[in-house]
Amino acid sequence: MTEKLCNPDATELHDNIARVRERIENACVRAGRCSDEVTLLAVTKTVSVERINAAIADGITEIGENRVQEYLQKRDALLPVKAHLIGHLQTNKAAQIAHRVAMVQSVDSLRVAEALNSAAEKHGITLDILAQVNIGGEESKSGVAPVEAAEFCAALREFSALNLRGMMTIPPISDTEYKKREYFSRMSQLFIDIRTKNVDNSSMDILSMGMSDDYEEAVLEGSTMVRVGSAIFGKRNY
Repeated sequence: MTEKLCNPDATELHDNIARVRERIENACVRAGRCSDEVTLLAVTKTVSVERINAAIADGITEIGENRVQEYLQKRDALLPVKAHLIGHLQTNKAAQIAHRVAMVQSVDSLRVAEALNSAAEKHGITLDILAQVNIGGEESKSGVAPVEAAEFCAALREFSALNLRGMMTIPPISDTEYKKREYFSRMSQLFIDIRTKNVDNSSMDILSMGMSDDYEEAVLEGSTMVRVGSAIFGKRNY
């Protein structure tokens, strides 16, 4: 531990992780929630294996990658960690990733679900997934419309090799806490409504929303998983 903290980069990383965890805890206190209700997922897009491993050594247990190929290039060199695919998935990449991650959060169409289900069946596994919802209706973002979310989730439950664990969203960028919380509140209510109507609702336990600029507001509105990249690793280097 002493050797790690003597490294300026490792010290900064340690401080960043501690700061994010503290802010999550403070948001939970404000919302009357327990901090263990919220999972911190470190987003590792463009981050080197060395820095990811340093974060894992510092207590990060779950990571999220946006691109299939980038994750596969890093995978074998990573310390033990639970990996999620959080970026848009092309159907022709489903067979490469289904058996190599713990969860795919970005299931935004039945075509993607069909491809993942086929790949999971081939490997004899059940893959955890989240339904991606485009809560702001933005053309530039993936996800089903809120009005289609209930029907979409019902269809996802019919795939034998997929386990629908909940929902994910990326809301529009907002510059005020009020606007951020408005989108998260709408998403949270949608999640609760669909989970309540689900006959077998025990597996619908994850609401993934909130990133580096808005994870505190997301926690205040009920997020159970925040996807934090730059607040942990610093500005991305493309």
